[in-house]
Amino acid sequence: MNIPKAGDKAPAFTSKDQNGNEVSLAQFKGKKVVLYFYPKDSTPGCTAEACDFRDNYQGLKKEGIEVLGVSVDDEKSHQKFITKYDLPFTLLADTDKNIVEAYGVWGEKNMYGKKYMGTNRTTFIIDEEGNIAHVISKVDTKAPTAQVLELLK
Repeated sequence: MNIPKAGDKAPAFTSKDQNGNEVSLAQFKGKKVVLYFYPKDSTPGCTAEACDFRDNYQGLKKEGIEVLGVSVDDEKSHQKFITKYDLPFTLLADTDKNIVEAYGVWGEKNMYGKKYMGTNRTTFIIDEEGNIAHVISKVDTKAPTAQVLELLK
């Protein structure tokens, strides 16, 4: 699968959020969007990443940046994750894998010698026009906000 590159038009999508509401990328035209893909709700790396975005969310909002998290977990799982860690941003339930496939982040993974399909942790920064400004493929789960802000300087 091809991962879109900086300069490419961000693949359009519509998906359900944690509350079952439809969310589409088009809704965010005119804003910068941090679209971050993560493997699974409530796992250590994913929790660290989400909590860093949570802790820096107000600062990102002041800069006109929206945060959207995407995993293949369902709405109920997202609700628990949001409640448990007080996450203030939207999580998209990509249960049909349309978004992870469109962004090229669904692929073979290897853990303890076992191969399986899953989401490769990747962050896309999408500009106000709906184009990909930056792609972060080596995400620092403890400081993803710093990685984003460094690229936007």
